[in-house]
Order: sequence, then C-alpha cells, then structure tokens
Amino acid sequence: MSKRPISDFLEKYFQHFNAAALVDAAKGYQKLLHSGGRMIITLAGAMSTAELGRCLAEMIRSEKVHYISCTGANLEEDMFNLLAHSNYQRIPDYRELTSEDELRLSNHRLSRVTDTCIHLESALGRLGEEVLVQWKKACKNGRRYFPHEFLYAVIRKGKLDHLYEIDPADSWVLAACEKDLPMLVPGWEDSTLGNMFAAYSMEGKVSHKSVKSGIEYMMKFADWYERESSEANMGLFQIGGGIAGDFPICVVPLLREDLKRKSTPMWSYFCQISDSTTSYGSYSGAVPNEKISWGKLGVDTPRFMIESDATIVAPLIFARVLGL
Repeated sequence: MSKRPISDFLEKYFQHFNAAALVDAAKGYQKLLHSGGRMIITLAGAMSTAELGRCLAEMIRSEKVHYISCTGANLEEDMFNLLAHSNYQRIPDYRELTSEDELRLSNHRLSRVTDTCIHLESALGRLGEEVLVQWKKACKNGRRYFPHEFLYAVIRKGKLDHLYEIDPADSWVLAACEKDLPMLVPGWEDSTLGNMFAAYSMEGKVSHKSVKSGIEYMMKFADWYERESSEANMGLFQIGGGIAGDFPICVVPLLREDLKRKSTPMWSYFCQISDSTTSYGSYSGAVPNEKISWGKLGVDTPRFMIESDATIVAPLIFARVLGL
C-alpha cells in the first residue's frame, strides 16, 4: 500500500484544467518550502466554519505556514466551532430555503453560513466573557494589543479548555497560538467580536484605543516582510479574495514604491483558490496577471489560479504538501 495515497492519487488522476493547476500549485508550494522560503496563507470566506482547521492546523504544526492573514470572522469562527460545535446545525438542503425558513432560523438564534448554522449565543457565551476580561485588563493597564493577541491571551489562560467540543488538534487558532504564529486580521471591526468591541466602546465599558489598528498591522507586516525576504523567498497562498488577500500582497508596492526600497524582492510564489468569475473589477475573481500591473507580482513569479471550491481544493493541496 502506498505511503502517500492522496499524493499518488492526485499525481495519477489530476491531469488537466483545475485539477492540473491544483497539482502544479502544490508542487510549487513544496518547492518554495524546500528552498527555505516562507509562506503566508490568507483566509477569506467562511473557511473556519467549513472546518478547514482539520488540515490547516497540521500545516501550522508542521511549520508549512509562517504567517496567517484572515478576516475577523475566520479568526473567531474557528473558536466558535471549538467551543460550541454541538449547537451547530447543518442544513444540506439550504438551496431550497424560503424567506420564511430563514426567519425561523433567525428566531431560533441560528445564523446561517451556506449549509451550516451557527448558534451565536452559545458560540459567544464563555468566549465573549473571557475576551471582555482581556479587553478590560488592557484598558486598565493602558496596554494595546492586536485583535488576535487578545484571543491568544484567552487561550493561554486555559479557562476554556474544559469547554472544547472538538478535538483541539482540529483548531487552527489553537495551533497558531501554540506556535505563536504572527497574524494579520485586517478589517476586524466587521466581525462579531469586532462589533461587540465597538458596542462596548460606545457604552464606555472599554476604550477603543486598546485594540491596535489595521495600519499598525500593516507596519508590523512590512517590517517582517522586509527582514524575511532578505534571506528567503516569500510566497502567498490565497484562499478566496477580498481584504484577507489584498492586505498582505500589497506590502511589496508599499516597500518598493512608497518607501522607495527598490531592492525589496517581489513575491516568489502566488496561488489563489477562488470560485469567483473574472468580471467587473472583482478582486476575488482577478487573474494573477492583474497583480503585475500593481507591482505586487513580478513577470517571473510562479502563479497559479484554481477556479474551484476551496473546501475541496485546499485540503488536497495541504495533503500533498504534508506528503500524505
């Protein structure tokens, strides 16, 4: 029996079109790592609710990921799944729901993400209480932290350990915390916890100044990219589009054009998984070549576009990279 059943299967049967692009992208990912490169993974969409943590966590533990850029929703929803999985409800016939069906879900406090309903009250529950403790502590001490650092602090306190409802090995945020993985969470304000923080700030329970901004995220990432790219090739593996992907990739024109540091290397690898079609200025559907005109990718940057469902594609690529 093969010791690499998934990899061998892909090699034999994924020969053309998006299937071939998947294999090529996985090989490019491995080549970058074998050269000592660094890989940034970006998470848009609802990858955490889709339980991508089942394979992403192992990628993090195996040091195949060196930075994460994600939406605030993906950051918190991995924790929601960890703490309230038993209260989730799957709706396989979601395409047939009427407006009245959606209202019934809302009345039961079930918020739908495609085929999965999150019971926000139970999901927030203890997590919201513990995060609020950290927000208040930062305000009291005059300290400021990034959004993901507050979650890291909650995890490290260990008060939620007994509430875990899935195998902790399947949580990518726990794996990231264990590795103290650097992270970008641009646009955190539009997440559930971000909304809560804004509300508490408006009520005077916390100070908005205690959470570091997106500009500070960008400045920290620019310093990291400049330092790391002087020693290693840099890759960006983008799941979906939007702010999670555009935020980190534009660090190159920031350094090269705005700061006039022309010696800053371009990205050495780029892959995007997206089911968005190329039309009407959509960033999610923009082909990689468009990024050359913005100074984000070079003409020689290996680039891959896989137009398919990330919940299918990403686990297969990760399995190939892990040698499974």
